[in-house]
Amino acid sequence: MGSTSDKISGKANELVGKAKQAIGDATDNRSMQAKGAAQEAKGDAQQAKGHAKDAVKNVADKT
Repeated sequence: MGSTSDKISGKANELVGKAKQAIGDATDNRSMQAKGAAQEAKGDAQQAKGHAKDAVKNVADKT
């Protein structure tokens, strides 16, 4: 996966995770809250991976 697709997938997972947490909060569903938090964390990690790929590419391009 390229850096852009990592960042896009990460943002999507982050948003879906936040929505699941909100639904879990509204319905007092702890399982949904936990799943949302996990998906949000996955999204954050995917975005970080995309940014890291960009950084590596930028360093490689300068050499």
